[in-house]
Amino acid sequence: MAVELCLLLLLFCGSTISEVQPIYKPPPGTLDFGFVPAKTYDTGAYHEPGAIGILFKIVHAFLYLVQPNSFPQDLIRKLAQQQFGNSQGDYQKPENVVLTLQAIYYEIGFIVSAALGLLFILLLPLVGLCFCMCRCCDNCGGEMHQRQKKNADCQRSCFATFLFVASLIISVGVLCAYAANQHLTNQVRGAKKLVNSNFKDLKIFLNDTPAQIDYLVSQYNTTKDKALSDLNNVGPVLGTRVQEQLGKEVRPALDAALTMAGAIRETKEALENVSVSVEVLQEGTERLHANLTDVKVHLSNTLSDSACNAAQAASTCNIIRNSLSQLNINANFSGLPGVNSQLAKVNDVLKIDLSSLVQKGYAAFNDTPDLVVNQTRNILSDIKSVLESIGSNITTFTKMLPVQNIIADLMVYLTQSEAYVQDYFPVMEQYDFYRWLGCLILCCMVVLILVFYYLGLLCGTCGYDKHASPTTRGCISNTGGNFLMAGVGFSFLFSWVLMVVVVLTFVTGGNVEKLVCEPFEDKNLFKVLDTPYLLNQHWKNYLAGIIFKNPNVNLTFEKVYSDCKENKGIYTSLHLEHLFNINELLNISMYTEDVALRIEHIQINLSKIILLDEIGKENLLNFSSSGIDGIDFSAYLTEINKSVTKVDLLSFANDLEARADQLPKGALENALKGHANNIRMIHNQQVVPLEQAMKYVKARSTLNQSIRLLKRTSSELMVKVKNVISAVNAAQNLINNNASQVIVQETKEYMDTIIGYFEQYIEWVKESIAMEVAACKPIANVIDTAVDIFLCSYIADSVNTFWFGLGGSSMFLIPAIIFAVKLSKYYRRMDTEDVYDDTENGNNGYHKEHLYGIHNPVFTSSVEQW
Repeated sequence: MAVELCLLLLLFCGSTISEVQPIYKPPPGTLDFGFVPAKTYDTGAYHEPGAIGILFKIVHAFLYLVQPNSFPQDLIRKLAQQQFGNSQGDYQKPENVVLTLQAIYYEIGFIVSAALGLLFILLLPLVGLCFCMCRCCDNCGGEMHQRQKKNADCQRSCFATFLFVASLIISVGVLCAYAANQHLTNQVRGAKKLVNSNFKDLKIFLNDTPAQIDYLVSQYNTTKDKALSDLNNVGPVLGTRVQEQLGKEVRPALDAALTMAGAIRETKEALENVSVSVEVLQEGTERLHANLTDVKVHLSNTLSDSACNAAQAASTCNIIRNSLSQLNINANFSGLPGVNSQLAKVNDVLKIDLSSLVQKGYAAFNDTPDLVVNQTRNILSDIKSVLESIGSNITTFTKMLPVQNIIADLMVYLTQSEAYVQDYFPVMEQYDFYRWLGCLILCCMVVLILVFYYLGLLCGTCGYDKHASPTTRGCISNTGGNFLMAGVGFSFLFSWVLMVVVVLTFVTGGNVEKLVCEPFEDKNLFKVLDTPYLLNQHWKNYLAGIIFKNPNVNLTFEKVYSDCKENKGIYTSLHLEHLFNINELLNISMYTEDVALRIEHIQINLSKIILLDEIGKENLLNFSSSGIDGIDFSAYLTEINKSVTKVDLLSFANDLEARADQLPKGALENALKGHANNIRMIHNQQVVPLEQAMKYVKARSTLNQSIRLLKRTSSELMVKVKNVISAVNAAQNLINNNASQVIVQETKEYMDTIIGYFEQYIEWVKESIAMEVAACKPIANVIDTAVDIFLCSYIADSVNTFWFGLGGSSMFLIPAIIFAVKLSKYYRRMDTEDVYDDTENGNNGYHKEHLYGIHNPVFTSSVEQW
């Protein structure tokens, strides 16, 4: 019941979603719902073993050598689904025999290792018993007699070295076993904090869920407020949208009309500038023309003098007389046609202010939002009532859910569980103390053996006197030999007990590591648990059968664990929509349809908008017939581009003076030079000002610009005016006849915007439920804590390291026994010894001054070699 209550916790948290949906991308005007309130979980389901982790990795590598096969998913499935033991013949069925052989093949590494351990358990005590009986019969080194050899010192040193190395290896092994034993105890003592952290996270998980649900429900107000804001600002929202759509044709038409009104004013200014500029230029050129005419007349009179008939002056006078036609103005502005008639017509057009008429059209068009507000008041009040009713229904429905009851039941169960665990901890620590004490005793057995070996090596090495005979060895050396034999005796007594523990922990811990911990880490264990009809032969999906009573729902252990590991919401992780559907809470389509229907009934009439009346249109037509297109622009531009005189007067005066110098000295020469000076004076006083004085330069420039502006304006003026009037008429026709289609289109988009706020809310709720509400990370942490940390990291790794160290020590007891027995012969005091004469054996034997009374088997029997 408690499990079902835990799974029912968030049944009310979302609509029917079986997996996380893509995040909805809302239309412009994205709502900000903030962040779902969530607290940080304290439990970090990760264990760092520290320095002992190196030993764990070594043990894992050893287990891989023993069992290199991958996790047997198919084999475990078949074994779990196969029925054994119902009848005597079940085990003899071919398929069962095959499965048994496959299991044996998979466990062959453990089986062989366990067999060797059992062989060790059986044979070592038996060998020890035989060894003792053999020594009691003065065999196997039991006879207290040592035959001396030439390489005795080398053998003793080798045996001592080998025994010391074996003892060191045994010491390392027992240290590993002790470290693993102590590590497990330390972790068990510190496990209470981790367990409390998990319970704390589960309580946070339960306590935060109602607040998260309330936050989801409360955020409907954000949606409602945004919708109400848009409804209250229907003018700026819907009216502006309608205005923007109509403005695509209306504004260009009004802009063209306004531009044409500006063109009329610019035309008037240009005509006035032409008239004034021409008058200024005419005044200057006429005065210049008169002066040049006077000079030309006087110069002609001078050339008519009789002196020009002389032979020396005739040709020069003729040349001067022929050049007199060049003394004339080039730009003649007096002959240009006037623009007074066109200016009068334009002034008549400007009597009507076309710009103000166009601005009235702008103002009428810009009042569109106000028209929308005035014509939608009644419908908007109905829509607001619908929005208020949606919020009331959501709040009412939420209060009907038994959230507090479910949480209260779960909290009671969680509190009881925590109390039970807290009560069980002292018991667990007590049992762990017994385990620790037992493992310590096992380690002490090995340590006791090592103490005898180390003392034997110490005493034997320090007390050994190479000059002493075997029968006269010192007490310290003899004690060292006795210590070694004591170590051998305890090795035979304790080794089989140690190996029994090693085999049991090896088979158990090794298989836990290979069949539980490793497949749990790569999730293969979940794949086995998710096998259809495995845990219950009538259920396809066991977890779905437990939670929903419907085993056909696709709910797997692996998916639930992975989702919770990623801290997703429990509603999505457990697919709780199959147990409780709350579409009535989130399915607000019935309300949105009502809102959409009311919005569609919005009717907006814009026929009162007048862009440009008939007076304005007639004014445009009058401008087009003002006659500016009849002005001879080329004549103006031609005169503007001409120079002031036909010839450069300075050059002409210099040339005249030069020709006068060719004449004989006299009155004619002087008269011509006087005319040259007059021409220079005219150039300086009249031509130069016409070319450089600001008055004439500005008049010429203004005339040029104005003529070109008039030319551009008059180009196809009638067509331009008709196009402007046509555009205004088309825009007016759009407002009068086709605005309803634009209004319907924009109303639909406006409705989509309002409905989009609710869709954003729904999608946000779904996303929040899937990823944030009741994030089930604590559930995954509980599983990780129980399996990965407690079972695998604390227990399995420590147990495996313990048997690895203890087993290594036990195995090296065998060579240690052999070397200790061999070495003890060199340290213990013998009862008899070999004696040789110096003349017979040189100095290799021992020489005794007093041989009588000493039992010497050399003289009585053949030499026995132990």
